[in-house]
Amino acid sequence: MTHSNTVLSNADKKHLRRIGHQLNPVVTIASKGLTPNVLAEVNRALDDHELIKIKLSVDDRDAKKLLCNTLCEQSRAEIVQMIGHVVLLFKKADRPDPKLSNLLRKI
Repeated sequence: MTHSNTVLSNADKKHLRRIGHQLNPVVTIASKGLTPNVLAEVNRALDDHELIKIKLSVDDRDAKKLLCNTLCEQSRAEIVQMIGHVVLLFKKADRPDPKLSNLLRKI
């Protein structure tokens, strides 16, 4: 599902998955769901890092999909991959910081 102004090709997603494999989740969404504070933290992390992992503490598969779609819609990010309780999100930064961006710095 794409909510940003870029569409990722399969090759782009493969490259992002390779980078994302080494990342740890930076945000956890628990029982309270997508609160304004959680959304603000997700947006901050996406602006800083461009590619982030989020841990979802939601057991129901349909609720997890709905949460991911809502998260992407509100953060204008794109789902790269969703495995189990972890989702990998990407949002191209306007001005990426080479010291913070997971795409530009050596991990």
